[in-house]
Amino acid sequence: MNLSKLKKQGYALMTVLVFASISITVITGITVWFVALAKSGPYVTYKEQAFQIAESGNDYYRWHLAHSPADFKDGTATSGPYIHPFYDKDGNQIGTFSLLITPPATGTSIVTIQSTGKLLANPTISRTVTTKLAIPSFAKYSVVANSDMRFGADTEVFGPLHSNGGIRFDGLAHNLITSSLASYDDPDHTGANEFGVHTHVNSPPGTGINNAARPAETSPSPVPLRTDVFAAGRQFPVSTVDFNGITSDLSLMKTNAQASGKYFSFSGSLGYQIIFKTNDTFDVYRVTSLAPPPSVTQCTNTLTQSGWGTWSIQNKVFINNYPLPSNGLIFVDDNAWVEGTINTARVTVAAGTFPDQASTRRNITVNSDLLYTNYDGRDVIALIAQNNINVGMISDTNLRIDAALIAQKGRVGRYHYKPNSGSQNNCSPYHTRNSITLFGMIGTYARYGFSYTDNSGYINRTISYDSNLLYGPPPSFPLTSDQYQTIFWEEN
Repeated sequence: MNLSKLKKQGYALMTVLVFASISITVITGITVWFVALAKSGPYVTYKEQAFQIAESGNDYYRWHLAHSPADFKDGTATSGPYIHPFYDKDGNQIGTFSLLITPPATGTSIVTIQSTGKLLANPTISRTVTTKLAIPSFAKYSVVANSDMRFGADTEVFGPLHSNGGIRFDGLAHNLITSSLASYDDPDHTGANEFGVHTHVNSPPGTGINNAARPAETSPSPVPLRTDVFAAGRQFPVSTVDFNGITSDLSLMKTNAQASGKYFSFSGSLGYQIIFKTNDTFDVYRVTSLAPPPSVTQCTNTLTQSGWGTWSIQNKVFINNYPLPSNGLIFVDDNAWVEGTINTARVTVAAGTFPDQASTRRNITVNSDLLYTNYDGRDVIALIAQNNINVGMISDTNLRIDAALIAQKGRVGRYHYKPNSGSQNNCSPYHTRNSITLFGMIGTYARYGFSYTDNSGYINRTISYDSNLLYGPPPSFPLTSDQYQTIFWEEN
């Protein structure tokens, strides 16, 4: 056999060996893959079943809360975990879910549910899912009203705004504005009915305000976009907001404050002043007299407004310093003046007198800053008045109010402190204030306002919506319903 033939046979043998090795490697790999797949099939199935069982645990407790909204112990007196069997469609138990329930913190409606699903067939496999459920409060709007509203040219609003009446808006709205009316007769001028949400700001490149009825804002004209005023748009008509749901049950608040909050009976004078402090306490004074108008003959109630007065404290008597109550609820059976600063606190101040009669309804007044230290939801204040939420005559020229404000039967705003045109202005220097900043929300039964068309009141007005109020409102704040919604989900 010659050398050339031997070389060819060697190359052929080497090729066979290489391809044989590759084939064996591939076959071995495929075999291992099939074996692993065969072994992993049940594992993947078990994992999916455990996940579905965990999800069913969350679904179960949401159903439970729909029937027992205040039960966070699964119908027991224990703290959990609460273990339930899980059955297949044939009634055979195939696993369990275990629940850990974290009830809402004081003043919030957020419930945390941690559900862990396990299988009887393989107890070593489990899946855990955590959800947060909450009931939305009526603080879903920066301003919500039950009457026609007007927002002036210097008003800037951050947050959604709604009225069951019509809205004239001449400022800048950074969020959606809605009305329950398709059109209405704006009470501030004569002329044709205008859109439920409309503006009198002249279209760019024009400037200024046109106070007459505007054809462009009147049906059958198409609704102009006007992003210079309505940055996020406007909608009308939309569903009416149930304002009766916003009006919190003051009688129940009184009962709860007497039981475990702080209750102040009728003062025997004009009411109480409450000053919050950052050490979780508050000072209380009895108000004995109010400041008179600068001129009792010329600084008068020229608009014949109900309840007009300075609403500004002249004399007061110190009563005591109190710790904030554990349930965060302070009820005053009289008028109240509120100011100060809180730090990591949740508190509601309510004012009312029963039986509810128009002549004895109580007001809450803020003349100096009412502030949070933290703006991440740890600090919340609600002021809920049976009648009005006032800013008095002798108020800070630059005023900030951090709170959710609700006027149950009245309005949120400031009285008119400027005489009619042509009269000497002896309400000076209080007739005009510089700026008011509201951080929170406003719920007002009657027309709200801190300024007037004669340039009196607060010249610059900024309303910023505190989104933390939606699911973390102050204590006893009204909710939209008793039904929980899922606001967070994750698998641990």
